[in-house]
Amino acid sequence: MGRANAWLGGMLLLGTMVGNAAEPPPPWAYGFNAPAPPAVVAPPAAPAPPANAAAAAPDPTLHGLPGTDLRFTRAEIGNRFGPADWYPGDHPVMPEIVAKGRQPNVLACALCHYPNGKGRPENSAISGLPVDYFIEQMQLFRDDRRKTADPRKANTALMATIAKGMTDEVIRISAEYYASIRFTPWIRVVETTMVPTTTTSIGLFLPTPDGKQEPIGNRLIEVPEDVEMVERLRSPRVGFIAYVPPGTLKKGEGLVRTGNAGKTIACGTCHGADLKGLANIPAIAGRSPSYLVRQMFDMKAGTRTGTLMPMMQPVVANLTNEDMLAIAAYIASLEP
Repeated sequence: MGRANAWLGGMLLLGTMVGNAAEPPPPWAYGFNAPAPPAVVAPPAAPAPPANAAAAAPDPTLHGLPGTDLRFTRAEIGNRFGPADWYPGDHPVMPEIVAKGRQPNVLACALCHYPNGKGRPENSAISGLPVDYFIEQMQLFRDDRRKTADPRKANTALMATIAKGMTDEVIRISAEYYASIRFTPWIRVVETTMVPTTTTSIGLFLPTPDGKQEPIGNRLIEVPEDVEMVERLRSPRVGFIAYVPPGTLKKGEGLVRTGNAGKTIACGTCHGADLKGLANIPAIAGRSPSYLVRQMFDMKAGTRTGTLMPMMQPVVANLTNEDMLAIAAYIASLEP
């Protein structure tokens, strides 16, 4: 045991001395177009409306999606405590905590992660996760032990607030519900030199309406296949495109499959040969590459904790941001 601890300690120390350990968080992985300033200052609070201001009347317009007869208003689609469920037949009957949350602070799980658990790049896919792994992550959020390396990413703090409002029983109920849903293809990885210019909406990259393009540089940009379907109507059947630089997938395959001559450890060692998980270790094949990069960087930065971190920290210790991009892109390109 002492020799194992010494090996882990040596690997962690080595990770601070080699590679590019001093790199800042890659802003594109956290939903930003620019790096964080030296000191992140909280944005000023919005001014309170005049005392006599009347509330805006809700828009009664009903919207629809292909393949369903259901119709919802924009307010219903984005209802924090009961968002629209466009395709009830696509998933098991949702528990109350998933479908409606618990007021005042526990938002419905289905709002951000969708009823099918596929989620979006700014949060995460949670369908098909092992029950015990899911429960541990919620406990880490609740205990303020799972944080983010980029403090601008506000939904990490939001998850902590939500977890604090959940009992152990409802955490298990939500874990069992999402574990019962198989994760299916959701992301298309495309190597390219040029990408759409983008804006961000609460951590989600959206192509600008003018259709302009710019060099991708050394970035990974994940955007909806259809902006209207995803951003305005929140379709749980429309996924994402992940744009990556040319040559990324080949480099990622080498790192993922072999560890690239000791730079890291082959991912299949723990996540299974097909990267679809082993026991309490989650599946990663086909998942959002933006999310995967965030988690690798957070692990390297020490802002993620938990029972699996002693295994993961030596894995990420020597990885540069470019390495993480390649690894995540290759993993995302695989069949889930």
